[in-house]
Amino acid sequence: EVQLVESGGGLVQAGGSLRLSCTASGFSIDEYATGWFRQAPGKEREGVSCMDSGENRTNYVDSVKGRFTISGDNARNTVYLQMNSLKPEDTAVYYCVVPCQLYSPYDVEYWGQGTQVTVSS
Repeated sequence: EVQLVESGGGLVQAGGSLRLSCTASGFSIDEYATGWFRQAPGKEREGVSCMDSGENRTNYVDSVKGRFTISGDNARNTVYLQMNSLKPEDTAVYYCVVPCQLYSPYDVEYWGQGTQVTVSS
């Protein structure tokens, strides 16, 4: 059974940082592209970042490039999202997903329960 358990969300001031963690079970993150989507109030879910460890490839939505970094720890089967220089518009529920296709939420088969990130101005 695939499970994705996120942690690390919270309330932070604009300009601050947070690190999200997603511990996966039921599959290996080095075999499937894994990553993060988010959903802000009143908006559709959008891809934030995906990571394909097997092909050593990462991608990011334009709005977070240069501020967010995705990484993985294969030994812990955990994916991280380091978020720096946070902005109020980053406020959303962040979901860990697999498989991760940045612009195709309908291709996602498994979603975590989500973790709230709130950035105050």
